[in-house]
Amino acid sequence: MNKVIGQRLKALRENTKVSQAKLAKANGNMVQSAVNRYENSQSEVPSDILLWYADYFDVSLDYIYGRCDSPQGKLYDFQPKVWQDNEQMQAFVEMCFDPSSPANARLKETLLNMLKEQQK
Repeated sequence: MNKVIGQRLKALRENTKVSQAKLAKANGNMVQSAVNRYENSQSEVPSDILLWYADYFDVSLDYIYGRCDSPQGKLYDFQPKVWQDNEQMQAFVEMCFDPSSPANARLKETLLNMLKEQQK
């Protein structure tokens, strides 16, 4: 049995503060005792359940299998949609700062510059 898989499944569940019972209920085809066996590496996790975990927690199977430490996988560079729309992000930043404050103007400028660097 692969202990890494059990540890990852347990960490995903605990980090989202979901109980074993609630997770089993969300799946609809699992019982709480199965979740417990999977997390404690006492039972092999069927591939359809692994896929369900990946979808439910929005992580990659590479992460669940312990092939990488990033939930998005080895080759996937996660870019939140908000970073992809520069005009929308700039409008949001403009809204967050008081234009009459000199300190806020500098903070806004710094933040916008950081956002531009992030997009490169």
